[in-house]
Amino acid sequence: MRESKNFLQTIVEKDLQSGKNKKIITRFPPEPNGFPHIGHAKSIFINFGIARDYNGHCNLRMDDTNPTKEDTKYVEALKDAVEWLGYEWEGNVRFTSDYFSQIYAYAIELIKMGKAYVDSLDEETMREYRGTVTQAGKRSQYANRSIEENLDLFERMKKGEFQEGEHVLRAKIDMSAANMKMRDPLMYRIRNVAHFRTGDEWHIYPMYDFAHCLSDYIEGVSHSICTLEFENNRAIYDWVLDTLALQPPRPYQHEFARLNINYTVMSKRKLLELVENKNVNGWDDPRMPTIAGYRRRGYTPEAIIAFCDQVGIAKANSMVDVSQLEFCIRDNLNPKVPRVMCVLNPLKVTIENYEGNELLDASYYPEDVPKEGSRKLPFSREIYIEREDFEEHPPKAYFRLTPEQPVRLKHGYIIACKEIIKDAAGQVIEIKAEYFPESKSGADTSGIKVKSAIHWVSAAEAKVVEVRLYDRLFSSEIPEGVEDLNPDSLKVIHNALMEPAVVEEKQNERFQFERQGYFYADPLDYTEKNPVYNKIVGLKDSWSKKTTKVVTKPKEKKVQIDGEVTPMTKEQETLFENYTKNLGLNSEVANTLARDAELSSFYEKALSVLNSPINLANIVSNEVAREMKQSQEKTLKFTPKQIAELVKMVDDALISNKIAKQVFEEIVKSGKNPKQIVEEKGLVQISDPTQILPIVDEVIVQNPENVKKFQAGNKKLLGFFVGQVLKATNGKANPKIVNELVNKKLNNLEDLA
Repeated sequence: MRESKNFLQTIVEKDLQSGKNKKIITRFPPEPNGFPHIGHAKSIFINFGIARDYNGHCNLRMDDTNPTKEDTKYVEALKDAVEWLGYEWEGNVRFTSDYFSQIYAYAIELIKMGKAYVDSLDEETMREYRGTVTQAGKRSQYANRSIEENLDLFERMKKGEFQEGEHVLRAKIDMSAANMKMRDPLMYRIRNVAHFRTGDEWHIYPMYDFAHCLSDYIEGVSHSICTLEFENNRAIYDWVLDTLALQPPRPYQHEFARLNINYTVMSKRKLLELVENKNVNGWDDPRMPTIAGYRRRGYTPEAIIAFCDQVGIAKANSMVDVSQLEFCIRDNLNPKVPRVMCVLNPLKVTIENYEGNELLDASYYPEDVPKEGSRKLPFSREIYIEREDFEEHPPKAYFRLTPEQPVRLKHGYIIACKEIIKDAAGQVIEIKAEYFPESKSGADTSGIKVKSAIHWVSAAEAKVVEVRLYDRLFSSEIPEGVEDLNPDSLKVIHNALMEPAVVEEKQNERFQFERQGYFYADPLDYTEKNPVYNKIVGLKDSWSKKTTKVVTKPKEKKVQIDGEVTPMTKEQETLFENYTKNLGLNSEVANTLARDAELSSFYEKALSVLNSPINLANIVSNEVAREMKQSQEKTLKFTPKQIAELVKMVDDALISNKIAKQVFEEIVKSGKNPKQIVEEKGLVQISDPTQILPIVDEVIVQNPENVKKFQAGNKKLLGFFVGQVLKATNGKANPKIVNELVNKKLNNLEDLA
């Protein structure tokens, strides 16, 4: 347990000391509708970690209350993730469906108490009756049904006598409540589909807010820890348990800030779209932020746990730099993985004055790593070096091999260039070199000074391997969709050359390829005939000075004292409810706007000009908020009306989101009208297929190898071609139309192949 306590640990210790709880029981309750991602890793770390720290236990419970999206493969993926991260759950895996009969019985009890009723309003009317943040809601006329009628209808709903949407069960609380979640929330809805565990036994399924608190109570959970977007749901949690007057002890809900990482999406819906659209090669694609993806890429559980620990637990939303996660895996691997040599882009070197061959002694570890191990490196007349390690016309401060500058071969001799061999096109294809016999590494008496050492492999003994170079899946810091996919997120090298010991000894799965990065033997595709290595992370540490670099969103103006956060005022709660329920904003954006009076005022003014609440909220809570913070006391050069006009151009498909960001930056500098900027710079989005199609054709012609791979079944390359077209148009082409044209064109080519 860390000496510095987070606010959840403070709560737990207080509850133990007061006698409120005798044993700490937590739970990790994911919905089995997708593979767990890095955000789930943080929740696993918190829930299982707190239980462990206070000698309690944590339950693994699947929240399987929506049979339309759930599957056993997701259950297995969740179990596998928890085990791989090094945690154990108490007893068997639990399911909310285990408690369906008990939860149903509690619903019957609430009906008998007059605290729940079957409502038959259609969805639109129900939404209308809900009211607004400034106007009380109107209770449905069906709330006047007798207890007997409600019991009869609810039983018939259970038996499947009605169609979906005909009826719902609602709690009868307060249609004028300031917290709009308390305005007679739904408890059950009809789903006439088979459940993956209970089959056709049930035709009604409980809503999360009703099932979750009761499942916690049934399991004896002491602390129900969830993310911040459920803060206002806590009122329902407490109402259900208090109204049923359940025998104590009862659980209490506590919220923490969810994990947000730049260049990453954590929406399971968006991740599912990537999988279904073949933008990635499944849930375990090493570019995916899923635990399965990180695992296949070569990340270790220790690195992910260290990352979760460093990020910390708080109530203030923040954006974490992905380089912090990359630092954690480097830090974990550096002291324990062997250093080996692999040439990714080979250039042949013939050492003319060397005859025969020999084995060189080479340590697997540098002097600053307290670990031992070595291998024999075959050295011969013909070797391969990295093509970038030779320059005929070197730039300043280039210390590798040149016509005038010798260089050391790592663990071997110093060589010098004597002659350059080129092909008909003028490309260097071979270097004729000489070596200096007295310059052997560890016994150098040559007196020759060199400034660097390069990696290499012996031509005769080198093993051909496949190397997959993975980069970030998205090129945008805050990804919005397919237009932000990084076309260079995967590069495959089929003929890399590796020193033989790595493949032959098979003692390790992870290595540091000298001067390249950390790599992992792919657990699925690696074979003796075709060794495959995934790049885990590069060697460069972009997370400066090993500090916890958290990029806090500028709109957050929270004061955290002793781990707690200033609660929302009544006015802020009212705004939050309006933004989430009436305007459809997600909870994080709504939380940002509601807590900042200046931001919310700006947003409301923009909204009065343009009825596009979600798109306006996104730009105000991000770009506008950033400028407000940076400008400090200065007056902004732009107005809410200008931002509304900018968003309208995006809504009307005149410009893309990417172009909108460029226009915004210009508005910030000049204060010009967005339409004027777009016209002056010629930034109008290209939506005419006849203009886009020639560019699509050109991109396809320029990438014949990727076309062949697509035709061979690599459908994930669709994202590559879309990205290249967007790049060729400087982001002006309409991404949706580009996607359609590229897809159609490639599939037509496939049909003709």
